[in-house]
Amino acid sequence: MLSWIPIRNVVWYSHCVMAYLPANPDDPFVFDYSAVKDLGKEFQASYAAGDPFPHVVIDNFLPEQVIDYVLDNFPSKLDPDGREFDRDQERHKRSYHPDHLTPRLRHLFYSFNSRPFIRIVENITGIKGLIPDPYFLGAGFHEIRTGGHLSMHADFNHHVPMNLERRVNLLVYLNRDWKPEYGGQLELWTTDMTRQAHSIVPLVNRCAIFTTTHQSMHGNPQPVAHPSDVSRKSIALYYYTSTWGDQQVSKSTQFYTRPGTTDATDWRIRTEEAITEYFPPVLARKMIGLRRRLQQR
Repeated sequence: MLSWIPIRNVVWYSHCVMAYLPANPDDPFVFDYSAVKDLGKEFQASYAAGDPFPHVVIDNFLPEQVIDYVLDNFPSKLDPDGREFDRDQERHKRSYHPDHLTPRLRHLFYSFNSRPFIRIVENITGIKGLIPDPYFLGAGFHEIRTGGHLSMHADFNHHVPMNLERRVNLLVYLNRDWKPEYGGQLELWTTDMTRQAHSIVPLVNRCAIFTTTHQSMHGNPQPVAHPSDVSRKSIALYYYTSTWGDQQVSKSTQFYTRPGTTDATDWRIRTEEAITEYFPPVLARKMIGLRRRLQQR
């Protein structure tokens, strides 16, 4: 049984039996192009009409056997290319790089960068010529532990090594039986930060896809508070296009504060951007490096 559930311009795709992405009988970790090449077109109109920016939420996104394997093999310690964040804007957050996962999980992430999967994302978003990121910059597994959060932000816009423009975020959540009171909801806000448009509970196998621009304000500012000290887990994937131009300004992640809250202003990024703008590149790099070393003491 399939059903469409429109909720304030978010469309949830809900079903009782099959996953949205059909399982490949030969290997569920590989997506069959012939089976998925037209998948996602049914979302294109609702995606484009999303409030406050183009997006869609799809439940039961991946085959269940894939989700089971992911949860059974989610990493327990930081890898050499992983990152750990613990500051006002990114509290108790970890990211794990796909290249250090089990062979089966690496296989899955490489499939997320394959032609069949990209075709699905293009069908949903209407954005053609999407390019995956073989470097997985900022992508991979994400985890936020008890008390942690990710403040409202607009993502970095420039993939510097490949000189590409960031266009699409795709998130798959990995949290079984997650309730709203456990925190960690994905929030979507208007560009001027005056209105929260949506609060999306990060339930297992729920996929959120949205267009990434300097106006796409999102985050999970509500602290994680699972009663059994379970962390909030997700898959994060980013897609790009070859539309970056010399007239565009490269920006790192821009954090914003919600009105009437104790959200902290990200003075670190603002200061570093001012240094980059007003000082020669060589001097700016030295000043930023010195500033970061002093802050780590």
